[in-house]
Amino acid sequence: MALIVQKYGGSSVGTIDRIRNVASRIKRTRDEGNQVVAVVSAMGGVTDKLIAMAREFGDNPAEREMDVLLSTGEQQSIALLSMALHELGVPALSVTGRQAGIRTTGSHTRGRIDAINSDYMLGCLNAGNSLVVAGFQGITNDGLIHTLGRGGSDLTAIAVASAIGADVCQILTDVDGVYTCDPRVVPNARKLPEISYDEMLELASSGAKVMQSRSVEFAKKYGVVFEVRSSLNDNPGTMVLEEHPDMENVVIRGVSIERSQARVTIIGIPDEPGMSARILSALGDAEINIDMIISNIASDGYARHSFTMHANDLGRAQAALKPVLAEISDQAKVETEAGIAKLSCVGIGMRTHSGVAATMFKALGEAGINIGMISTSEIKIAVTVDETRIEDAARAVHEAFHLDEAPV
Repeated sequence: MALIVQKYGGSSVGTIDRIRNVASRIKRTRDEGNQVVAVVSAMGGVTDKLIAMAREFGDNPAEREMDVLLSTGEQQSIALLSMALHELGVPALSVTGRQAGIRTTGSHTRGRIDAINSDYMLGCLNAGNSLVVAGFQGITNDGLIHTLGRGGSDLTAIAVASAIGADVCQILTDVDGVYTCDPRVVPNARKLPEISYDEMLELASSGAKVMQSRSVEFAKKYGVVFEVRSSLNDNPGTMVLEEHPDMENVVIRGVSIERSQARVTIIGIPDEPGMSARILSALGDAEINIDMIISNIASDGYARHSFTMHANDLGRAQAALKPVLAEISDQAKVETEAGIAKLSCVGIGMRTHSGVAATMFKALGEAGINIGMISTSEIKIAVTVDETRIEDAARAVHEAFHLDEAPV
């Protein structure tokens, strides 16, 4: 008998019929002799409706109250799924984030899981129940409801699997697994049977929508092997696990795209120690995530910093930088550029194979696509391109590395 955690996203529980389908799947898993803990998101569209209602009272509703409001979406789902399981004769209990013992820290609407006291869940499982746990939420040490931000239900599933010692964690969604690129962009993209934590982490942080990066990071830290698979069929998915030597035979595992990016360039910065720290601290205090960073010294002796971020953060970034730059220098000013996208090639095989960048840049050049910023890591090469050409860029690079062909 295995202890299995299954996570179901909003599209999987988007209607009553889909909730019944999920309940039938859980029953089949249980009838095979397994214990099941289902972690569930809000029904598709519910969270957006709740946000829209909140904004009827202003553009910036109190984040504490947003946590209280948004957590009700998952509570609706767990109650309905538990009812569907009862209809099938399955003993099931709905479990909120508080009942699951999920302790959180950090800002409201952007909480981080600090610890999980699994005693209640284990007690319920030992009594023969299946559990339906609310994703996306926990409780602070002060007893306040706390939501986990984007991808919070994935994170909940991985963390619960770790806390209860699950044998496997299945992330069930509306796609069959992790592909070499988004099949909507590259029709001949191929499903991967397995991928390493590091590769999945790079793809997730570079725009792949299958998983949020912090969920993968948590899984890697605690050694939680998980599978991304479809909730609509029984086909095998993609296993995400620790890398093994054979994985390095594949040079590039996948290509990801990230739209709606913006470039911020700060010019006229004195070439003195501590300047970069002051600028980046201001952005960090404003909770703005930046990605690609390039710094150099211009011919006039002043430093120039460029970095990318999501276009939605551009206004907040300018507001955060304005007072800092006024203190730094009369010459310092900000230039911005929207309408760009990021293309990333990821593969742990880069560590032992040369010529990857040359192949990528040649493919883009032959497709007539100009490159902006470039950044690299041990297993990733990323470039910015005009957003109108990002799909052309993805197809060109995917073809150049023959990612539609299974490795020999």
